[in-house]
Amino acid sequence: MSTQPDDSFPLPTNFGPGSVWADRVGERTLVGRTQRGVEIPIGTGEGEVSPGELLKLALIGCAGMSADFAIGRRLGPDFRMRLFAHGLSDKDTNRYPEIAEEIQLDLAGLDADGLERLRAVIDRAIAAGCTVERTVVPGAAVRHRLLDPQELSEP
Repeated sequence: MSTQPDDSFPLPTNFGPGSVWADRVGERTLVGRTQRGVEIPIGTGEGEVSPGELLKLALIGCAGMSADFAIGRRLGPDFRMRLFAHGLSDKDTNRYPEIAEEIQLDLAGLDADGLERLRAVIDRAIAAGCTVERTVVPGAAVRHRLLDPQELSEP
């Protein structure tokens, strides 16, 4: 699998580490791709992930990765974890007013004090390490630019 887009369009000048892209494959249907060769079908059909679902998955994926070491130090390296993100977009404002995250862990063996310490450690780890949440919560500036072929580099 290619680690950069095919040559159907020239690469933008700022294409580099951290860049991802999506190719239209049908009406309101895209395939998102990463430089590591991952493909994600984006849309609202069977087997596709909606952009809102991707946002929520990015948030809980980042939260889980950010808290992983801290949780492992307290529950052991082979702990089980499942994360959920809930929230629907508001039709009037066309945005997600709130996304609620939940983390499920096997907490057997923790007393009330240990549970409170774990909660605090998880909150601190996510607040400090989750780039996605640190970007979304204050409201990231997002710029849209139509690429002029004169500005693009050759692949």
